[in-house]
This record gives sequence, C-alpha cells and structure tokens, in this order.
Amino acid sequence: MLFRSANAANYEHITYEGYGPNGTAIIVEALTDNRNRTATNVKNAFTKGKGNVGTPGCVSFMFDQKGQIIIDKEELEDECGDMDADELMMTALDAGAEDFNEEEDSFEILTAPDDFSAVREALEKAGIPMVEAQVAMVPQTYVELTDENDVKNLQRTLDLLDEDDDVTDVWTNWDE
Repeated sequence: MLFRSANAANYEHITYEGYGPNGTAIIVEALTDNRNRTATNVKNAFTKGKGNVGTPGCVSFMFDQKGQIIIDKEELEDECGDMDADELMMTALDAGAEDFNEEEDSFEILTAPDDFSAVREALEKAGIPMVEAQVAMVPQTYVELTDENDVKNLQRTLDLLDEDDDVTDVWTNWDE
C-alpha cells in the first residue's frame, strides 16, 4: 500500500516477521519512505537480539487479528466507582465483544476487527476509560523465557525496534 504525503514522498506499509530467542515469534509493522533503510534496521534489530527475520507468513499464523481494548482496574474504579467486572463484561458483550479477560490489574476485551469501533464507542459512551484500544495481532499461545540472556536479547530487539521511527507496531508472543 502506497501513501503520498504533501512533500510527494511515497510511503509504504511493510510487515516483517521473524523469531527472537527460544523461538519467540515477532511481527513488525512499518510505514516507510525507504524500504531498504527499514529492512536493514529491522534485520539489525533481530540480529543484535540473537534472532532472525523470516519469510512472510512464518509467524503470523500463530496470531489472530483482533480488536483489543485494555482497561486499567484502578482507572475504572476512579472513573466509574460503582461498576464491577460483571457490568463491564456485559457492556462489552452487549456491544459486540467476543471475549472478556480479567488480568491482575486490568481487563482485556477482544473483538472481531469489524466490531472493534462499535465496542470502543459503546465503552466511551459509558464513560469507561481505556488504556489502550487498537486492532492488534494477538498471540494464540505464549512463549515463556526463563533464561536471563534470552530475556535480555529479546528486550534488546524490542528496544531497537521501538527506537526506529519507521516501525509503527511490534507484536510478540513473549509471556512477559
């Protein structure tokens, strides 16, 4: 997909897939006006973290594209003090959410990509504060890293990708 900005530079959306330490799956999305620069930067990030870039489709089959909404429990209590987990879940499900998960300090709401906007709007209308709301690549399974060097290498890869201005999103199946 090409985009043209006001200064006439061509931008394209590129997805890279690869593996980090211990088989950790990583998907990188970028928007760039220089495919070669971005490819080199992404490859370097993988290499410096003891991983490697793979072929298109090598890890994406391990992820599902979903609308993902994260709600902080503390913020929910501050903004909507009387709302409990069951009420939040019913609000989300009534709006079209597929799944609702309670984590230690947050709630995760998953939707089909097509239903994401309707669910987000229903939550906004109900005054529910969202920490994060996006269409994301959600892992089907997670990889736990127990070796300290593996964690350090994966973190190095993620930090380098985060510092790259062309990289817009990074998804991994690392169970942090």
